[in-house]
Amino acid sequence: MYSLVKPLLVREKLLKQKIRIFNNLEFAEIFELSPYQAEYNLKQLTEEGLLARLKRGLYTLKTDSPSEEEIANALYKPSYISFEYALAYYNIIPEMTYHITSATTKPTRLFTTDRTSFSYYTIKPAAYSGYILSQIDERRFYIAEPEKALVDYLYLVTFGERSLHGVHSLNDRMNLSSLNKDKILYYVKIYNWPKLNKLVEELP
Repeated sequence: MYSLVKPLLVREKLLKQKIRIFNNLEFAEIFELSPYQAEYNLKQLTEEGLLARLKRGLYTLKTDSPSEEEIANALYKPSYISFEYALAYYNIIPEMTYHITSATTKPTRLFTTDRTSFSYYTIKPAAYSGYILSQIDERRFYIAEPEKALVDYLYLVTFGERSLHGVHSLNDRMNLSSLNKDKILYYVKIYNWPKLNKLVEELP
């Protein structure tokens, strides 16, 4: 039987190092445990309610949980928040969606936790750019620039993963004049996708 690291020590040490999301290996290194000791401790601390398991091998402090945006970045890497969620984040569309959407170069995936759902959509590796590190208090996460979020969204439209009707509806509800047109054209160019070029030409 392995010894259990005291929950208060775990919380104190993780918060001191500003670590809110971590995997088995990182936990083992922080508390100088063997892989088997780390696995035992993580299981016990999760059952006791100190930790929450986000997916296999990925944990967070349940008592001091990270933001959903930080979780979105950590659940599936590489990824950055984009599409509808980013457009709402920048107040480009009026309503906030609680389903967090992200761009990735890996296969499309969906993760569901007890808090919300996280969708990841595949984009071209060459187009994996145009995101920034946003910080709110101590919470930091990667999110697309407004123009890149729009272009990423329209890219999905060209594959039928979003509808043209939805785009026209969005046009009625968002102020596209607030976006930098040169940036939009730049991000369209790096996709190098004729259908996307044509779709952007239809924007007001």
